[in-house]
Amino acid sequence: MKISYNWLKQFIKTDWSPEQTSELLTDLGLEVEGLNTYQSVKGGLEGVVVGEVLTCVQHSNADKLKVTTVNIGTETPVQIVCGAPNVAAGQKVPIATIGTTLYTEEGEAWTIKKGKIRGEESFGMICAEDELGLGKSHDGIMVLPTDTIIGTPCADLFKIENDQVFEIGLTPNRADAMSHFGTARDLKAGLQHKDINLELITPSVSAFHVDSRSLKVDVEVMNKELAPRYCGVTISGVKVAESPSWMQHRLKAIGLSPINNIVDATNYVLHELGQPLHAFDANKITGNKIEVKTVAKGTKFTTLDGVERELHEDDLMICDAEKPLCIAGVFGGLDSGVSENTNAIFLESAYFNPVSVRKTAKRHALNTDASFRFERGIDPNITEYALKRAAILIKEVAGGEITSDISDAYSTKIEDFQVHITFDKVTKLIGQEIPKETIKSILSSLEIKVNNVTETGLGLTIPAYRNDVQREADVIEEILRVYGYNNIKTTTKLNASISNSSKFEDHKLQNVVGNQLVSQGFYEIMANSLTTPNYITLSEQLKEEHNITMLNPLSNDLSVMRQSLLFSGLEAVSYNVNRRRSDLKFFEFGKTYHDYNSKREEYKHLTLFITGNKTQESWTSPQQKGDFYLLKGTVESALARLGITRYRATPVKNDVFSEGIQYSQGQTVLVDFGIIKSKITKHFDVTQDVFFADFNWDNIIEVAKRNKIKFTAIQKYPEVRRDFALLLDDKITFENIHTIAKQTEKQLLKNVNLFDVYQGKNLPNGKKSYAVSFMFQDEHKTLTDKVIDKIMNKLQNNFESKLGAELR
Repeated sequence: MKISYNWLKQFIKTDWSPEQTSELLTDLGLEVEGLNTYQSVKGGLEGVVVGEVLTCVQHSNADKLKVTTVNIGTETPVQIVCGAPNVAAGQKVPIATIGTTLYTEEGEAWTIKKGKIRGEESFGMICAEDELGLGKSHDGIMVLPTDTIIGTPCADLFKIENDQVFEIGLTPNRADAMSHFGTARDLKAGLQHKDINLELITPSVSAFHVDSRSLKVDVEVMNKELAPRYCGVTISGVKVAESPSWMQHRLKAIGLSPINNIVDATNYVLHELGQPLHAFDANKITGNKIEVKTVAKGTKFTTLDGVERELHEDDLMICDAEKPLCIAGVFGGLDSGVSENTNAIFLESAYFNPVSVRKTAKRHALNTDASFRFERGIDPNITEYALKRAAILIKEVAGGEITSDISDAYSTKIEDFQVHITFDKVTKLIGQEIPKETIKSILSSLEIKVNNVTETGLGLTIPAYRNDVQREADVIEEILRVYGYNNIKTTTKLNASISNSSKFEDHKLQNVVGNQLVSQGFYEIMANSLTTPNYITLSEQLKEEHNITMLNPLSNDLSVMRQSLLFSGLEAVSYNVNRRRSDLKFFEFGKTYHDYNSKREEYKHLTLFITGNKTQESWTSPQQKGDFYLLKGTVESALARLGITRYRATPVKNDVFSEGIQYSQGQTVLVDFGIIKSKITKHFDVTQDVFFADFNWDNIIEVAKRNKIKFTAIQKYPEVRRDFALLLDDKITFENIHTIAKQTEKQLLKNVNLFDVYQGKNLPNGKKSYAVSFMFQDEHKTLTDKVIDKIMNKLQNNFESKLGAELR
């Protein structure tokens, strides 16, 4: 939000500098994020002075140039070469002296320097109005009145507006401060606490009166819940033209472009008092009647930006007897607004339901100055006052007369809030006792009425415009921000309690696994939990009826809660690959959301993504593509880090994988991982292979809790290794070998490892060769060859009988 310092001083006559004011506003909770300079003419005409042309003669070497001498108020006149056809002796003219910086219409700066033009020296420039930024004419130099004093700075002559503009980072709850008047009200409270008592000046509306009753527009509010208050008045005989310069400067200072005097006046009051207004062309209101109501779903309506929109049945509309004219509190209509031919207007000032306005604005993806304020809640008690203020202003800048009484539909008054606070609670929350009189003084400065005072607390009435102050804690926060956070002393005593927490808490396990993944070259991503419903078409396991849909989505692409972390992760992969970062390792801790028979559930997951090369390009080693085994090793190391080493491997059943494995313990699924189907990756414009793992994190936590850590002494006796080279059918897997080996010898066999696979020449069709190692160890004695040979014979017999294996 932008606040003009000059405009602010119309409400509170402070002599504080903009920098001092910035500090106080920030202390009051209106954080000033920047302080910028505004000048009605860029550069402020600094260095431009009034001069008198003493002599003007033809340039000896140029037909279109003249050599002048000019008195600019210095001891000696200066010589200036000028090409303007209208320059003549005796004229008073604006002179840009040496070193002056002027600006082009596009904003480019250029500096006046001493020069030589066709052999004649020139010590400045006689300026045209477009060169100074005072107009668009370049027909000749600007000639000033003859009584203008020589040497006068042109900045003073043309009353250049110089202003400082506060850029305030307004928090959403501070609807009361969304105007210059609201900011001045806070500033007054802050100054009063510093014993600087200044009057808060409000614009007078005593000049408002009805000139005639020749143009009456009836108002009927059909939906009083969505429009609790609606005011209107007609003004006839107006003339649409440019706004006066003072109004244009105020609007330009806060970043608004002037449109015409009628629209500018409504925008002026909006930013002055915080009350949005809208002006309708009265001649375009059919039946001289305004109806505030909702319309049928699907009704077409064209807004001021020329876009035809389809209305929702809950959109509140301002209509005449036949058609909609305006989306209430959001945006005007193309066919009812003020134009250059307008000579009579109906001026609207209203209080609309904040929730209704917000929903409508979001539905139509509109964000206007009016909706910004309405959806946060404005002051319902200044509706008529702001209307009178705007009407007086329009008469001042556009002429005309007020031709109707004010219509004010306000059936149920919005009451102030009643709150009771206790002094003990104030001390407890703030951490320091504040004198009772100081508390009452602060509340009074904030226009909070103290109804009754007791030994223990205060009964208060909160004005309706402070819709964010409805609880005791809210009032205490108001007291603290005016009293000053910096005035609260830091205690010398620090109290802390030690909590007994489990090492298996979710965040601790996430940190353990996350740190390991980062050490393995992974980057953590955090994707949006909102996604598009279209992703359910990529997997049969995702069902539309399981979607949790947003009531007021920002867009269709963010309208449902995600049922899988896969697609949001692929969005991140696609984003990076399209920016030539194709070697990626990502992980994400997140949740999925599901609606099962109207019962909403959410589940925690850890996902891994690997694509591209394993390592960075280097001359020391060739690049290797990331593959399934890299993902498998990462998955198993993550499980091992949590002490999970026993699980069963089965083919994955998830249809997002072209190939994959599932690890589980009993009926508890731990993780699915594999290579994603190419049709899914192509949907995200990713052509390279993407390897994906999806951990069921809720199950991982439960299994990790059951894991018992057992400490054993380092073995005294050596391990013994034996190898088999087995000829097997193609369909036999290493898991079959591993299972049979463990069943054959449960005590002494410590490890089984596949260290070579061969298929091809010298082997029968449909056969392969596995080289498998077996590690044996006895915890109590050294193993003998006799014992080991006996076990190996058993293994051989079982492999031959159960797998049809042959020793090579």
